[in-house]
Amino acid sequence: MSDQVQEKESLFSAKNRKLISNAIGKDNPITVQVLGICSALAVTAKLEPAIVMSISVLFVLGIGNVVISLLRNTIPQRIRIIVQLVVIAALVILVDQVLKAFAYEVSKQLSVFVGLIITNCIIMGRFEAFSMANKPWPSFLDGVGNSIGYGLILIIIAFFRELFGSGTILGWNVFETIGLYDIGYVNNGLMILPPMALIATGIIIWVQRSRNPELIKD
Repeated sequence: MSDQVQEKESLFSAKNRKLISNAIGKDNPITVQVLGICSALAVTAKLEPAIVMSISVLFVLGIGNVVISLLRNTIPQRIRIIVQLVVIAALVILVDQVLKAFAYEVSKQLSVFVGLIITNCIIMGRFEAFSMANKPWPSFLDGVGNSIGYGLILIIIAFFRELFGSGTILGWNVFETIGLYDIGYVNNGLMILPPMALIATGIIIWVQRSRNPELIKD
C-alpha cells in the first residue's frame, strides 16, 4: 500500500523538495553534520577550484546515489562498503579524466583532492544513510541537495578568501580596479592559509546556529 502511495507522489512533491532544501539549510552536511570539512579547508583558497570541486561532488554524489539505489536490493550486506567504494572510485576517475582533458589547469590546482573525493565522508554517509534504503529519484534529489549544500559553503568560503587574500574574484583584480591598493590596502596573507578556512567555516556555523536556535543541542 505504501509503495502505491509513493508511486502516485509527484516528482517535486513537498517531501521531495525537502530533500534538497533541508540539505542546503538546516541539515547542511558541512555546517550541521560537520562532514566534508577537509576539502572545505583544502580547496577554498581560490574560487575557481572550489566551484569545480562542488560540481565534481555534485556529479559523483548525484549519480552515485542513483546507482547504489538501483543496486540496493542485490548488494550483499557484507560487501556493501566495497561495492560503494567501487561506484565512487569509478565516478571519481571519470571526473578526473574529464578535468584533465578539458580543464587541465584547474585539475592541477585541485591536485590530489579530486581523487580524495573517494574518501569524502558526505558521499559514503549518503550512500549508507539514504540510497541503500530509498528509490532512485529520492536518492538523486538527496544527492543533489547535499552536493549543493556542500558546494554552497565551499563557494562562500572561497569567495571571501580569494577576495581578501588575493584581491581578486575568479582571477579578476577587484581591489586594483576599484583603487583599494592606492589608499594603502595590502592583501591579507592569512586569508589564503588553511587556518582561515577553518575560522571562516566556524563563523558560518555560528551565524547559522544563531539564526536557527533549534540547531543548538544541549
